[in-house]
Amino acid sequence: MHSADLALLDAFAAVARHRSFRRAAKERGVSASTLSESMKRLEHQLGVRLLNRTTRSVTLTEPGRRLYERLNPMLDELGEALDEVNSFRDSPGGLLRLNVPGPVARLVLAPMLAEFLAAYPDLTLEVHLEERLVDVIEAGFDAGARYGESLAQDMIAVPLGPPQRYGVYASPSYLERHGVPSTPHDLLAHRCILLRFAGGAVRPWEFEKDGRTLMIEPRGPFISNNSDMMIRATIDGIGIGMNFSEFAAPAVARGELVSLLEDWCPPFEGPFLYYPSRRHMPVALRVFLDFVRARNARSGNAGAV
Repeated sequence: MHSADLALLDAFAAVARHRSFRRAAKERGVSASTLSESMKRLEHQLGVRLLNRTTRSVTLTEPGRRLYERLNPMLDELGEALDEVNSFRDSPGGLLRLNVPGPVARLVLAPMLAEFLAAYPDLTLEVHLEERLVDVIEAGFDAGARYGESLAQDMIAVPLGPPQRYGVYASPSYLERHGVPSTPHDLLAHRCILLRFAGGAVRPWEFEKDGRTLMIEPRGPFISNNSDMMIRATIDGIGIGMNFSEFAAPAVARGELVSLLEDWCPPFEGPFLYYPSRRHMPVALRVFLDFVRARNARSGNAGAV
């Protein structure tokens, strides 16, 4: 057998998959410099250069490309074999990596963490917050969470949580100065607090009533990609804000915010956990899916697409 050890080959596969020491190191929980040294050691053992490195990119040499093409399916098979053994344990272990947007992490995942990790004490759950739409499998995650309109067609999706709701809110002081809007169109004459997506677009405001959908693009003095800052700006009377009702609820209960246009803001479908359709499913993902389905059944949110 060749002198290159399995840990070095697995590290090489991560670098080759990401074409980046930084991203591969983040996935593996090590520093980029440590991973770079590992690749130098592997190249020394094999006696051939596998990677071309520049300050901006990492590319595969021809030997590196050929090694990765042969190595990747073998590592997948090995992972499946080890996972199959893991399934016979009384308490399955391993690492489950999920990629989710911030609101899903805070509103849906966080409340279930203690129960899930108590049920599977040998399992490690890593949750990475990501607002951008990424290929979670290519990025090294087992599954992701997104809302229905953002799901790829070739993914299996399971409801992760109950329906949610966006609401429109303003502080009492703002409403005293500027008046109370009675329709979504009235918002065009108000100062509004806007959300900018990770991709750069400013989110339009969507309303629905009696089967009619209405999209408006209000303007205002403050734009952010952070829900906490947007709620704070709304409380401080900077403008009218749209946000998850769960984020605004404490301020509404304290009298710091007033809910507006409620008949135009119905609940919408909650987030989905999605994962690729493939022959083998890692045990850690399987037990999490079973946990989510059981939790959905208890709450009346059962079903899958």
